[in-house]
Amino acid sequence: MSDNKATLTVGGDTQDYAIMDGTVGPQVIDVRKLYANTGMFTYDPGFTSTASCDSGLTYIDGDEGVLLHRGYPIGQLAEQSSFMEVSYLLLNGELPSAKELDEFTRTITRHTMIHEQLTTFYRGFRRDAHPMAIMCGVVGALSAFYHDSTDINDPEQRRIASHRLIAKMPTIAAMAYKYSVGQPFVYPRNDLSYTANFLRMTFSVPAEEYEVDPVVVDAMDKIFILHADHEQNASTSTVRLAGSSGANPFACIAAGIACLWGPAHGGANEAALNMLREIGTVDRIPEYIARAKNKDDPFRLMGFGHRVYKNYDPRATVMQKTAKDVLEKLGVDDPIFDVAKELEQIALNDPYFIEKKLYPNVDFYSGVILSAIGFPTEMFTVLFALARTVGWVAQWNEMISDPAQKIGRPRQLYTGPTQRDYVPVDKR
Repeated sequence: MSDNKATLTVGGDTQDYAIMDGTVGPQVIDVRKLYANTGMFTYDPGFTSTASCDSGLTYIDGDEGVLLHRGYPIGQLAEQSSFMEVSYLLLNGELPSAKELDEFTRTITRHTMIHEQLTTFYRGFRRDAHPMAIMCGVVGALSAFYHDSTDINDPEQRRIASHRLIAKMPTIAAMAYKYSVGQPFVYPRNDLSYTANFLRMTFSVPAEEYEVDPVVVDAMDKIFILHADHEQNASTSTVRLAGSSGANPFACIAAGIACLWGPAHGGANEAALNMLREIGTVDRIPEYIARAKNKDDPFRLMGFGHRVYKNYDPRATVMQKTAKDVLEKLGVDDPIFDVAKELEQIALNDPYFIEKKLYPNVDFYSGVILSAIGFPTEMFTVLFALARTVGWVAQWNEMISDPAQKIGRPRQLYTGPTQRDYVPVDKR
């Protein structure tokens, strides 16, 4: 708590409000007693100027292009760590020792199977159902099968539920894909890594063994790391809000998946890839660049710039190299990848893009990579949800353990009619 105070004067009455310090980042004004002192609320649509909690998980400095998990820069984690190691870090606060990482990985591996009755849930969906619709339903249904880990007041049950969610999400996601293409489900294998297991469950068929490509595994692991957590975004705030009511962890994560499904949140990489397909060929790029610069044209380049990052997206630096490695290794012959590479170079060198800070972001590169690997665009947000489950679970655990946590109850500025009397229908 800072010694400084913020002073607010309302109708001649002056109130002082404490200023709180984080370890890094801007100070915040503690307005918890504002209504009691003044009879007024703050007005902040989208809560973009309001801290809903204090958290020790993730720090973002959008102006400087900084993203830290528990203090570690995202670039270092993506280049030197693994998704399992980052998962342990987010859940426990520190990087694991070799023994701790081995035990954690073994625990997650042993939880990757799902209850066999859950497989019958998929048959209740149409074959053309969006995979995110399936994810919402199946993840929410986990609470009907794992009653021994729904007591949020028991730390051990919270730990088991956390491990189950992280472990089962790849299996559930792979099954959603298999169901959509009419192929049999593939069960997990305990001798494979978390990411390799997911790729095998997604792309293998009983007729032949699936060869796990280490370049693809490394790329997917990096994508998972880069999407693991991103502070108090819409879906994370949804998980916390649902959790504040005491809802079980499976329901909370299902709520997060539902929020992530929105195109303004989780669908950015799909939108970026669709834009590349709309452009189609390299020779049409100048036309679309001109449209992007035209203020009167509603067209916008997707995958460039970021709402939070006013500088280069630190995750995009990692994805840029990964995209090149994957495209080179797989040798995919698709004109949209030529469009992506040319558009990237223009954006990095064109004064208009540099001035507006419209750098390629993580969604631009991840969409290109996922498409090259073979994922259909409707699976992109599912993969986002798979990776973000770790962050959601860590945020949920932090919230449950916070003694200052209260049930979420945003206030409003009422603009409807004042009180009026009911008029019987025959007199209206």
